[in-house]
Amino acid sequence: MDWQKGNRSGVEDRRGGPSGPQMAGGGIVTILIALAAYYFFGVDPSTVMNAIDQTNSAPQTTQSQTTPSLPDDEFGAFSDTIHTSANEIWNDRFRANQLTFKPSRLVLYTQGTSTGCGYGKAAMGPFYCPADQTVYLDDGFFTLLSDKLGANGDFAAAYVIAHEVGHHVQFLSGTTDKVQKAQARLSKADGNRLSVALELQADCYAGIWAKRSHSKYNWLDQGDLAEAMAAAAAVGDDKLQREATGQVQPESFTHGTSAQRQDWFRRGYESGEPQQCDPFSSL
Repeated sequence: MDWQKGNRSGVEDRRGGPSGPQMAGGGIVTILIALAAYYFFGVDPSTVMNAIDQTNSAPQTTQSQTTPSLPDDEFGAFSDTIHTSANEIWNDRFRANQLTFKPSRLVLYTQGTSTGCGYGKAAMGPFYCPADQTVYLDDGFFTLLSDKLGANGDFAAAYVIAHEVGHHVQFLSGTTDKVQKAQARLSKADGNRLSVALELQADCYAGIWAKRSHSKYNWLDQGDLAEAMAAAAAVGDDKLQREATGQVQPESFTHGTSAQRQDWFRRGYESGEPQQCDPFSSL
């Protein structure tokens, strides 16, 4: 991927600085261990962080927003470029429908950091926090994506960032709020099906970004789409559960199977149109 062709808007770079409040005590340690397990089983980290806020009586501190910077290292420059591109594409789509788009922010951090949704931890992987409309990326995740999950290449990492910006689009569109209100009335299993649909839609939105950003920059190389498909397969609920426990429990899925994630990314890429991204209609 010739990502250097893209624009940059800057990031909030917290790497190397204070990592935020340290959590101590048996209960919090247990929660952090659970967070790592929850991430690999596909639960939305922001949901788990809200639970932390409810169970942790210690006051949380929030790092103040700083002026965006332009990191000169490859990880920082790459993340900034892809995040900026995703916001550009969705700004164009919103404008085409006479809607106002507010770009998401991007925070890069190491190990842990304060967020509008609670305390973010590297074990959770990349996540979007609707409370502050920010995508959070730990600087070790893409190594994990490649070395542990077998999803190699820069476009695999780009797919992950575009997926998180897809959650921002859902938040702005009101989809996230509708899903959360519906889940409050449903059983756990039925609520999980809505979570799967939400995640598959974000995958489809990532495909739209891939299609439209390539039309704008002509920056995809041969093999890039295969990298994204490999990344989608690597984080399927069925694959992660099978590798972690040797068993698959469909009723606990929250992100969808590897095949579903690949299929919805492909739909977004082939159509380039948000109206083709409606996994809720099949529920």
